[in-house]
Amino acid sequence: MADTLSEFDGYHCLIVPGWRGSGGDHWQTHWQHRLPRSSRTRVASWDEPALDDWVGALDRATQPIDAPILLIAHSLGCITVAHWTAIAEHSQRIAGALLVAPADVERGSVRRELAGFAPIPSNRLPFPSLVVGSTNDLAASAQRAADFATAWGSQLVVLDDAGHINPASGHHQWEAGFLLLHRLMATGALTTSA
Repeated sequence: MADTLSEFDGYHCLIVPGWRGSGGDHWQTHWQHRLPRSSRTRVASWDEPALDDWVGALDRATQPIDAPILLIAHSLGCITVAHWTAIAEHSQRIAGALLVAPADVERGSVRRELAGFAPIPSNRLPFPSLVVGSTNDLAASAQRAADFATAWGSQLVVLDDAGHINPASGHHQWEAGFLLLHRLMATGALTTSA
């Protein structure tokens, strides 16, 4: 596959990492280097996330972008997108969102660091989206991923035995993930005129 993905030239891909950020071997970091136009949110702390800070970081990150924005979120980043969308004034600038392994911060076993992101907004997202879950993700069951997709008006893909879809589950370059971006485009959901 080519170093960059020219089919995404018309978009700015905004990476929204989850708890502890996306390190050098995370697929989000690899993708950021490969996509033609990309950036990522910057928060005060990846380890001690604060809802207002993370939502504000997403809002600030969208403002200078002059192209249709494609959000690429992972884990707590997906929940941040849902919170931001519920209050954002500029969500019409989003062409679409890939929401990978959304973290269920309402589950009983949620870590203290993540509990402040509950409750999870259940508003329908005002842009096309695709939720990607896994049959064995400890951060959110396949059923919860389906619940999020239904509430948010998203397409749903559930991968078999993919864990949390991160380096710990063997997802580094995650070439197959690009097929999900193409799937979102192939439905006609994404347009560069969004």
